[in-house]
Amino acid sequence: MSDHVVPHFHNDAGAAVIEIGSREFMCVGANPPFDHPHVFLDLGNDNEIICPYCSTLYRFAADLGAGQARPPESVVKDRVA
Repeated sequence: MSDHVVPHFHNDAGAAVIEIGSREFMCVGANPPFDHPHVFLDLGNDNEIICPYCSTLYRFAADLGAGQARPPESVVKDRVA
C-alpha cells in the first residue's frame, strides 16, 4: 500500500487561480455530484498548469504545505459516512 496520498482540489467558487502546495494532484472540477472526471495533473518543473476539463489555473505556492490551497475551501474534504 502506498504512503503517498494525492490531494484533490475543486473550484466550486470559480476562483481565477488556485494556489496549491503540491506538485502532483487531482482536479475534480466541482464537488460531487457536479464533478468532472478526476484528472491527475503533474506540474513537473513548471509552476502553473491548467485543468483540461474545467480550465482552472493551478499555481504552485512554496509557502503552502502539501495538500493545502489558497483559497483553502478548494481542498476536497473526505466524505466518510
